[in-house]
Amino acid sequence: MTSRLLRTKSIERILSDADHPQHRLKRTLSAWDLTGLGIGAIIGTGIFVLIGTAIVGDAHRPGAGPGIILSFILSGLTCVLAALCYAEFAAMIPVAGSAYTYSYATLGEFLAWITGWNLILEYGVACVAVAIGWSGYFNNLLKLAGIHLPEWATHAPGGPDGGVANFPAAIIVLLVTVILVIGIKESARATGIIVCLKLVVILFFIAVGAPAVTPSNWTPFMPQGFAGVSAAAATVFFAYIGFDAITTTAEEARNPQRDLPIGIMAALGICTLLYVTVAAVLTGLVPSNQIDIHAPVAEALRLVGYPWGAAVVAIGAVAGITSVLVVMMLGQIRVFFAISRDGLLSPWLSVVHPRFGTPHHATWLTGIGVAIMAALVPIGTAADMTNIGTFFAFTLVCIGLIVLRYTRPNHPRPFKTPFMPWVPLLGAFSCLALMWQLPALTWHRFVWWTIAGIVIYGLYGVRHSKMGACHTQESHGVPSKQ
Repeated sequence: MTSRLLRTKSIERILSDADHPQHRLKRTLSAWDLTGLGIGAIIGTGIFVLIGTAIVGDAHRPGAGPGIILSFILSGLTCVLAALCYAEFAAMIPVAGSAYTYSYATLGEFLAWITGWNLILEYGVACVAVAIGWSGYFNNLLKLAGIHLPEWATHAPGGPDGGVANFPAAIIVLLVTVILVIGIKESARATGIIVCLKLVVILFFIAVGAPAVTPSNWTPFMPQGFAGVSAAAATVFFAYIGFDAITTTAEEARNPQRDLPIGIMAALGICTLLYVTVAAVLTGLVPSNQIDIHAPVAEALRLVGYPWGAAVVAIGAVAGITSVLVVMMLGQIRVFFAISRDGLLSPWLSVVHPRFGTPHHATWLTGIGVAIMAALVPIGTAADMTNIGTFFAFTLVCIGLIVLRYTRPNHPRPFKTPFMPWVPLLGAFSCLALMWQLPALTWHRFVWWTIAGIVIYGLYGVRHSKMGACHTQESHGVPSKQ
């Protein structure tokens, strides 16, 4: 049993399985496409919504105040350390699956499954939360235009609003699903257009807001001390989640060895610079205790006398959140696809559409599942649940890179993480440190989710794993199929 849990999948076999005609994806993405997908996934709910809670704080954690600037820098540095490890892996193993695939090649099947299971948590819960956030901003825009949807049609059931279902959230998810079924290139092109729009809106906020900044609003800079800054860093980490989604599209990149590292680092660098600038302007416009936690960026402009600017930012938020939904769903689908291709989930999920070259079964399952949950479930702690799953995956990727340097030192590496092993060690330590800042309730849910994953692996994955079948054949003297 121990050998089963620790069995790894060789890089050569991973690449061979990815090239099988039945499961082969189209290679259509350029470095520009990958960078656009990364920015599309990163800039969205985190900067338009969560920044308010991170500044003000809530019942479970202190707020950072103007120190949110340091929180973004701290989270950004943590992501850079992990991104360097991701870049080396992505260039070496340019296939779908991201951290799941990398763990399978280095840490064994069981940890790979747990990683993949937590990536499902990361992307799935994030998709639901993003769709609900999109619905809120979309309803605000409709109200500005004089259109008022009934309360029962825009809220989940069980709340004080008498909601039946959040129909706008479900509809946007299904529309994105159709785009993703049609093709990855079309998805990247649509995301690219949206990315340009929201970058213009963010630059607009900076240009309009910067002249109205009052430096005295930055005092005190850290009202809750470093405890507030570190707690906020764990929260706004959600704002950076997305660069790893680039690696889930590795199988569809034209030149993955060159373009994946470029796309990862370019997207992360651009977004970090924008985040720090927006945080500085936002906290300079409005005193920290007056920042709105629901629409902080738009409301800040309204409070300083730019109501029309607030409307422009709201439009950008809708666009930004749409692109996040596209890439997060894309990541969820590719993780399903990779796990299914290895036999740990039903092979039905890894069937590729004969015309579009996309995993359409996994796409529809993801789309319908997310749409139902977005319509019926109010998720107040979605960001924390997404973050804890991501921290776990990032930690294993950093550790896995050190293992692979030891076990396969001579394997070609188009991109090499510098300052080994210090970069991955610091990356793993930083992720664990921020993970520790999350509320206890989030940890409890994470433990129960992981237990559920272990049960599913024990009941299905162990018996259906293709690596297990391969080992069984070899033990009986039958050569395995590569």
